[in-house]
Amino acid sequence: MPTPSSHQPVQVHLPAPRPAVLGPWTVEAIQALLDKPLLDLLFEAQAVHRQHWPKGDIELATLLSVKTGGCPENCGYCPQSAEFETGVKAEKLMALDDVVRAAQAAKDAGATRFCMGAAWRAPKDRDIEKVATLVGAVKGLGLQTCATLGMLEAHQAQALKQAGLDYYNHNLDTAPEYYQDVVSTRQYQDRLDTLQHVRAAGISVCCGGIVGMGEAPVHRAGLIAQLANLDPYPDSVPINNLVRVPGTPLADSEPIDPFDFVRMIAVARITMPQARVRMSAGRQQLGEAVQALCFMAGANSIFYGDKLLVTGNPDTDADVQLLHKLGLRSHQTNETPPADAVAASGCGSSCQCAAGTVA
Repeated sequence: MPTPSSHQPVQVHLPAPRPAVLGPWTVEAIQALLDKPLLDLLFEAQAVHRQHWPKGDIELATLLSVKTGGCPENCGYCPQSAEFETGVKAEKLMALDDVVRAAQAAKDAGATRFCMGAAWRAPKDRDIEKVATLVGAVKGLGLQTCATLGMLEAHQAQALKQAGLDYYNHNLDTAPEYYQDVVSTRQYQDRLDTLQHVRAAGISVCCGGIVGMGEAPVHRAGLIAQLANLDPYPDSVPINNLVRVPGTPLADSEPIDPFDFVRMIAVARITMPQARVRMSAGRQQLGEAVQALCFMAGANSIFYGDKLLVTGNPDTDADVQLLHKLGLRSHQTNETPPADAVAASGCGSSCQCAAGTVA
C-alpha cells in the first residue's frame, strides 16, 4: 500500500495517433471531423499541432495593398471590385519607397512575412516587372516575401521566383460546388492552374478560403477537402471570416457561428498538419476568447497590423497584448538581407533612405 507521501506518476492520456490517410481526404471524412464534439475536436487538433509544431510559435504576417481597387472580377465578398459601389477608389501601383517604408515598419513591429496584394484579375508582364522590383526591395530588408496578384501564367511565376518571392497567395475561396454563387468571372480551374504554375516555379503556396458567405456546412467540408488534397497541400492556409462590406453582394450574409470558425481552424490543422494555419480576415469581430480557442485549435499565424487590404484588423498593440496574455511567442526567421539587396534598397535600418519609385 502506498503511503500518503508516496509520489504516484501522473499519466497523461493523449488521443491515439490518427492513422495515415490512404488516398485523398473525402468530404464525408472531413464533415465527420467538423461534426465532432467541440472539445474532442480541439483535443485532437492540439495533439496534432504539438506533434508537428513543438515550439508553438505564432507567425506574424503583414499585408499591404500595393494596388487598390478597380478589379474587373465580381467576387461577391470583395470591396475592390469595379462592379460594386463600396467607396473604394481605383489607385495605381504604389511607389517603391512607400512600399519599402511600410515593409520596414512591419518588420520593426515584429512581422516576419510581408505580403503585397494587387487588385488585378491577371497581371500583365509589365506589372510583373514592377512587382519584381518591389519583391527584391522587401526581400532586401530580411523579410519573407509574399504576393497576391491574381491569376498567373507559368513564365510570370518564374519571373517572381527569380525576383526572390517566397510565397504566392491564391485562395480557392470555397468548395467547387458553391464557387459560381460567389464569383462568375472566372472558373475554379483557373485558380488551380495558377497554383500549379506557382508550385512548378518553386514558390511556396499560400492558399485557403472564406467562411460566412452563405455556404452550407458541406461546402466548408468541401473547401478543406480541396485544400488538403492538393499535392502537396499548401504551405500556408489562411482561413478568413467574411468581413461584410456594404455595397458588396454578400454584405447581408448571416455571420458564421464563432465556434464553427474554430472548427474550421481545427480541421485544417488535422488535415494539413505541417502547414501554417492562419487566422486571417475577420479576426476583429471574433473577440479575444474565440481567437484563443483558434490558437488552441492549431492556428499558428495571424495577419498583423491594423488593416488588411481595405478592411479593418486588430491593431498591433492589441495583438501584442493578446499574445502576452496567452503566453504565446512570435515566430523569428533566420532571414538576413544580402549585402547587394541592402545597397539597392537603402541602408537596411529604419531610416527612409530607399531610392527610386515604380511608375
